[in-house]
Amino acid sequence: MPASGTAEVRPRVAVSSCLIGEPVRFNGGHSRDRFLSRELDAYVDWVPICPEIAIGLGAPRESLHLERSPDGPHLIGRKTRADHTAKMAAFATERARDLDVDGYVFKAKSPSCGIHGVPLYAGESAVDRRNRGLFAARIMDDHPLLPVEDEGRLNDPLLRETFVERIFAHARLRAFLDSDWTPRDLVAFHTRHKMQLLAHDPVAYGEAGRAVAMAGVLSRRELAARYGHAFRTALSSKASIGRHVNALQHCAGMIGESLDPVRRADLAETIASYQAGLVALSVPAALLRHDARGEGADWVREQTYLAPYPEALRLRNHVPA
Repeated sequence: MPASGTAEVRPRVAVSSCLIGEPVRFNGGHSRDRFLSRELDAYVDWVPICPEIAIGLGAPRESLHLERSPDGPHLIGRKTRADHTAKMAAFATERARDLDVDGYVFKAKSPSCGIHGVPLYAGESAVDRRNRGLFAARIMDDHPLLPVEDEGRLNDPLLRETFVERIFAHARLRAFLDSDWTPRDLVAFHTRHKMQLLAHDPVAYGEAGRAVAMAGVLSRRELAARYGHAFRTALSSKASIGRHVNALQHCAGMIGESLDPVRRADLAETIASYQAGLVALSVPAALLRHDARGEGADWVREQTYLAPYPEALRLRNHVPA
């Protein structure tokens, strides 16, 4: 990939192995997810992980649950009462230390991999359903800016679109920072991502810009760390309708004077329709790409905001509520 970041890269995504069809569940089966294994599979490189298999449990195996304890949740076998907490904690610490991915999709409700809503038991009774699995909790604590979801939440169109946008952005950043980049390349990379960062978090967008301004002053390592943190922080914030409208209007402003009055009015009307919840984000984004291409507006045409992931995934077609 060129240092300028002009080539698309494939996100490297960790995933609970059962979600892509590996027969590693406690019953010897899998939980293959249609979106992950069919639609997203063509565009990402999976890093499958099953922590329960990794600590030596077989498939099939007895089911596990989280059990209340004075020193925190324990991972306990339902029948044998075997305590797997220490092995799981050691594996999670090791895996979190070596993890180098652009996102993670966990198995929902799993006592090892659930990211929310995992029940905690006292005996046979669930006393708290607000927990995370032991393995997932360590990964999330050690990598707080990593895009993380479970397959259940990915059924929500907005959460799915947001997750996919983030993993592709993280992948571009990773590939760029791994390249032989120069301060000039960083300026070009940031320029392409300006509207995408602005749509998510104007404050972090400003921090990223200030980091770029320090190119040539900060060491390469410090500059990469500072910019990377601001970039990932920005993408971790939800892009609201208002922020999307702001980014769309910024792009429109860059090409508006080149358009005739009718096309300029059409663009403004389409953005207003998105703001009113009448059309999906894909509609004004496609119109902006079309107008930018027709007018030779390279700055707008090259914004990752207008095409943050492969168009074939069709993830911006939901109308905002």
